[in-house]
Amino acid sequence: MKPNGGGSEPPAESLRERKKAQTRRSIQEHALRLFLDQGYESTTVEDIAAAADVSHMTFFRYFPTKESVVESDDYDPLITRLIEERPLEEDPLTALQQALAQGLAGIYEADKQALLVRTRLIRNAPALRARLWQNQYATEQLFRDALMARRPDDDSLRVRVLAAASLAALTTALTVWADGEGRDHLPTLVDRAFEALRAQSVDERRSHVSGR
Repeated sequence: MKPNGGGSEPPAESLRERKKAQTRRSIQEHALRLFLDQGYESTTVEDIAAAADVSHMTFFRYFPTKESVVESDDYDPLITRLIEERPLEEDPLTALQQALAQGLAGIYEADKQALLVRTRLIRNAPALRARLWQNQYATEQLFRDALMARRPDDDSLRVRVLAAASLAALTTALTVWADGEGRDHLPTLVDRAFEALRAQSVDERRSHVSGR
């Protein structure tokens, strides 16, 4: 029997993983605070490590570059899983919208301020803006693969276009939200961006039919 009443202790591996996650989060939180206080370009890795009370080498065990402190998150795997879990009868655009809405609700509730800071930094720091397309392309591929995993017989080109368009709608909503200093309700902005995307698609179909 254990002195605490018989409950088994958490596995050592679980405790290590939890400690690593806490250290990673602490480094990222201190980095974002420093970026806001003294600017992204003026903040060094040494500054971040000192603020987080870790060594320079420990920083690089968690983040390979200074840029990755801003770019790194767990959002893509979360959204990918939610896409794959959407009902098969949903069309790709609906599946993407619903998965994003579900995932964003939790992210917005738990990490609103961090998300706002990261979005503003990526928008304003040239070094981060330069990497934006590469990161978005990787996210687009994840969305596309998740959609195709749901319904392998779908038109892959159409799915890819919808994944790219949905990501553009999400990015635009994030930019508008950041431009407004986070005063608007981000999930609502994302819904409005998808409504605009759907409306444009309907208008184009009607125009195509009427022009025949």
